[in-house]
Amino acid sequence: MKKELIKTEIDVNNNKIGILRIGDTDYISLTYLVKYSNTKNTLDEQ
Repeated sequence: MKKELIKTEIDVNNNKIGILRIGDTDYISLTYLVKYSNTKNTLDEQ
């Protein structure tokens, strides 16, 4: 049986986060999370 694949986005604090659902399991892109979690570049503080 082939699992259904659904792609969607949610809005978190005005940032779009990609979500992929395969069957009954949701996957959130770590790339999106890292991109929005560190809004200030730490290299600028040195």
